Amino acid sequence: MSNENAMKKEEILELYSAPRRKSNLPPLLTKKEKKKLGIGKDEGRATAKHIRIAPRKVKIVLDLIKGKSIDEAFAIVKYTPKAASEAIYKVLKSAEANAVNNNGLDRELLYVSEAFANQGVTMKRIMPRAKGSAYRINKRSSHITVAVKEKK
Repeated sequence: MSNENAMKKEEILELYSAPRRKSNLPPLLTKKEKKKLGIGKDEGRATAKHIRIAPRKVKIVLDLIKGKSIDEAFAIVKYTPKAASEAIYKVLKSAEANAVNNNGLDRELLYVSEAFANQGVTMKRIMPRAKGSAYRINKRSSHITVAVKEKK
């Protein structure tokens, strides 16, 4: 790392560790700053967006695999009879590939460190009812995120 980059790294670290007046939260780092600081190099992360399954249904399966080793998580997802299992399997496989190929982590030591589903866009539809009225139907979607890390 050159001297100029080292100075920028020191400035970023100083800014990141300085306390805030309104809250104690550190500022959000840009992608470039994260890369310079090496944040995120100890994990593999994958996200699938706009999956047409409600987040509460996805969370049932995600809670089963949190903290499990990668092989155990694959086995659980493969044999869980839920609609979300297929989408979670793909995201888990992608997170594993990101960890091994991009960050050079050992596959045998990987475990699921984070797994969560956020609410995506909701499509609003109507169902015709009696006397010309209509009921609202919300077709929910979710954003699934899985992160895997190496066990120390």
